[in-house]
Amino acid sequence: MSFDNAYEAIAETHPEGDARWAFGTGFDDPLSGVDTTLPAGVDTGDLAAYCLMLGDDALILSQRLTEWVTCAHELEDEVALANIALDLLGQARMLLSRAGSVEGLGRDEDALAYFRSEPEFRNVRLVELPGGDFGRTIAALLVSSTWRLALLNRLVSSTDPVLAAIAAKAVKEVTYHREYAARWAVRLGDGTEYSAERLRSGFADVLPLVDELFTGHAVERRLAASGVAVDSTELREEFDGVLAQVAEQALLRLPEVNRVGSVGGLAGRDGVHTEHLGYLLAEMQSLARSDPEATW
Repeated sequence: MSFDNAYEAIAETHPEGDARWAFGTGFDDPLSGVDTTLPAGVDTGDLAAYCLMLGDDALILSQRLTEWVTCAHELEDEVALANIALDLLGQARMLLSRAGSVEGLGRDEDALAYFRSEPEFRNVRLVELPGGDFGRTIAALLVSSTWRLALLNRLVSSTDPVLAAIAAKAVKEVTYHREYAARWAVRLGDGTEYSAERLRSGFADVLPLVDELFTGHAVERRLAASGVAVDSTELREEFDGVLAQVAEQALLRLPEVNRVGSVGGLAGRDGVHTEHLGYLLAEMQSLARSDPEATW
């Protein structure tokens, strides 16, 4: 059978009306098949805010990792980083969809991703850092995935069925993310003098922002009390243990750093970000904002 163009050929291999692989449309509802019943007694504003926090973390880090596509040192790692970014994007889709449905303002995942301003984002500041070189990317990925995996392992028991379902799927993905970053940290740290220095430099950029991961936002604490969320202050011991183990294997002495404090008691969870987020959002949102009525 002949076709006039490649897109017709691709669409032919999918069920009728399902040409999303070729055209980027027609995706299923991210929460399709998931029990979306709201937990009894839970404040919907808090639940929406918490989903935004975790969803924004995944969305912004995903955007950062896609910057390595066509730029990575090896094709294998380019594919690996792209796949990690896609995993995080999938998590972001589900979390933002949950946030939109719970808040009841008629905003879907796209509206939340593409039509919020910088102060409306609730991600931690660590994920905003530019990739820099590969050493910094590995340091940031190791730190973020170690923290996120500790959180997800506990979130599988959430009384919110959506968060529990998202966590159950994401645990497997983020386990790989952490392993990938840990393997590269050992390879760089126990490699040449130059590779070890690039990794140390990466950690020097990343570690000042680590404390924010364990601060414990008021929304987290309220939801944790009802079994919906995880109190991030409980994750520090596990995080420090994993990081110390990787550093030992990498023959790396983690640098002493000055911690970056909050601004007036506020940080990324409150919409106070680094100067990097605005530039990232300008690029990420430009196409959608150029034609807000477009159907994707």
